Amino acid sequence: MGDDSANPVILWFRRDLRLDDNPALNAAVETGRPILAIYILDEVGDGRRMGAASGWWLDKSLRALDASLRRGGGRLILRRGDSEVELRRLVDRTGANQVFMNRRFEPDAFNRDADIAHALRSDGVECHGFNGSLLCRAGAVLTDTGRPYRVFTPFLKALLKAAPEVEPTTAPGAVFMPDAPPTDDIDGWGLHPSEPDWSGGLLGTPGEAGGKSALAAFLDDGLGDYTAGRDRPGRQGTSRLSPHLHWGEISPRRAVHAVRDAVARGRVAQAQCDKFVAEIGWREFSAHLLHHFPYMAERAFRPEFDTMPWRSDPEGLSAWKSGRTGYPLVDAGMRELWATGWMHNRVRMVVASFLVKHLLIDWREGEAWFWDTLVDADLASNVQNWQWVAGCGADAAPWFRIFNPVLQGEKFDADGLYVRRWVPELRALPDRWLHAPWSAPAEVLGEAGVRLGCTYPRPVVGHGEARARALAALKILVAGARDAHGAE
Repeated sequence: MGDDSANPVILWFRRDLRLDDNPALNAAVETGRPILAIYILDEVGDGRRMGAASGWWLDKSLRALDASLRRGGGRLILRRGDSEVELRRLVDRTGANQVFMNRRFEPDAFNRDADIAHALRSDGVECHGFNGSLLCRAGAVLTDTGRPYRVFTPFLKALLKAAPEVEPTTAPGAVFMPDAPPTDDIDGWGLHPSEPDWSGGLLGTPGEAGGKSALAAFLDDGLGDYTAGRDRPGRQGTSRLSPHLHWGEISPRRAVHAVRDAVARGRVAQAQCDKFVAEIGWREFSAHLLHHFPYMAERAFRPEFDTMPWRSDPEGLSAWKSGRTGYPLVDAGMRELWATGWMHNRVRMVVASFLVKHLLIDWREGEAWFWDTLVDADLASNVQNWQWVAGCGADAAPWFRIFNPVLQGEKFDADGLYVRRWVPELRALPDRWLHAPWSAPAEVLGEAGVRLGCTYPRPVVGHGEARARALAALKILVAGARDAHGAE
């Protein structure tokens, strides 16, 4: 086998669409060889077809990455199809005998990666995998007895102890091949919506530069009051980093380092940093859970919930999706989601609780809707968070914790900024009545131009009725689990 030191190496981009703090890229550069950069749209191997909003984000993020590579003298090769087939084609065409990649940890993608690495290795092509998406790779944080954590707080403590405090790396001066093989035309992938293009209001600036800008804006305007501000949907109090983290346009290590640096410089209090790092920890916990318990993507983590007596309610589900439930905070959240592809984190909990507990509709219906409409749709986080609200996940909120959407609105949107933005038909209602318009006197409704059942719907279900129904379902579930246990 002759000298192959001049052969190129392949850098396989996936959920790491950045040059900054990219372990696979850094390792490829260390070889000193020319680098072929490729992204493969593998809709079968990924295990679940991405949602529409995610497709919009990916389209723009890939264009941004290609532009960055071109500024460095290279370009991004785009291929669509089976990942192993496309990698083999590139190997055969270029003589590359090494592939560098940052691992995926979702069950289907993780197993596919291992199969590809084994198959290529048998042909003399070495695959080098790295962790570029988590503070600690999934599977690395275990209890003292070697088991996966099922409770968040001890997991977070162990994670922070295990995560290496390494300075994030900056984008290296890589040598990308300018004469790379032909690439697909991304326009032909149809990731960006057309006929019609409904994406005009989608929120965020996809790409690595967008991720850096979002982090800088958060450090300047959000981090200082993060512990309180993140619960106020009418304010810009959250980081808005979730889609950038999902697509790997910024690394969690970079985000955590920047926040800790802000504390070291005296810009913010330690408590604000700790809260943000804990939220990054929830993202890690979600990835950890799905990696160890793959069935969570389809079934309840707690198997007794598989017998929950969910209701079939197409009309209720439609009202929830379209923001026409009659509960202003719920409707505001669902309309924000549809218009922007994003929803405030506090409101996500409220709308999820409303679906599974007020309407008693299977959490999987909500998870599927979020998967299609969120620009930050992440399988592990989406599944874990829905199961947390539904009470059937690991370290979940108990089923009997039923959010009252009126009280949630009065507490976290007291000035009505959020509801008035997304439910403009209620804009003229005084704050006192805004979150429960059905309780307003007729003259107040008339002065505000609100006609219940006409300009704005009446509640699809009363809170008291819904609560009683949800608790009754819990009794059925508990009784069934007790009977099943007694029969064993």
